[in-house]
Amino acid sequence: MTAPEILHILQKDIHSVVFATVDDSGLPCSTVIDLMLADEKGLYFLTAHGKTFYSRLTEKPFVSLSGIKGGETLSSAAITLRGPVKNIGKDRLEEIFEENPYMEKIYPTPKSRRALEVFCLYKGEGEYFDLSKQPPVRQAFSFGGEEIHERGYRIDGERCIGCQGCRSVCPSGCISNTFPRVIDESRCLHCGNCFQICLRRAVQKLA
Repeated sequence: MTAPEILHILQKDIHSVVFATVDDSGLPCSTVIDLMLADEKGLYFLTAHGKTFYSRLTEKPFVSLSGIKGGETLSSAAITLRGPVKNIGKDRLEEIFEENPYMEKIYPTPKSRRALEVFCLYKGEGEYFDLSKQPPVRQAFSFGGEEIHERGYRIDGERCIGCQGCRSVCPSGCISNTFPRVIDESRCLHCGNCFQICLRRAVQKLA
């Protein structure tokens, strides 16, 4: 999937996600927030300037969010995303209310909406993790020019001797039977079993 398609799933199919921010003491805080719009420029949400969430966004304009769609665990897909945000004021506020008519029941009059301001998560990197497929499928993505940072594990071909150690403990069967061994990152669970068992230290842990 493309990054815009994943952002669309976040906004339309999941909609209510958990945002993580940092308070004045450097401690993590979480808040459930609705994603109001999504386009090629990012994700849009709003909050009232009297809320502590607004203060945290203003003082440290960087967020991490997580959302999940589906019922039971093995029929669900999870999306995580992090990146910087910017306050765009009243921009797109009318469009948000048109696209999300339930907001009129919460803020019924123009005067009651004076406190609302719109924020945009304008670039970021994240991961789409689909548990409805077996083995699960993982896809890294980014938008707004953000770089994708490698995570998980990989095998150093010069150190690998082709033993079956890593393959014997891999729950998803994502390690090849070729020599040297190769990890299929799209199916890797990041459990670390291969890293722990490899006596040759051929398995490397990425950031």
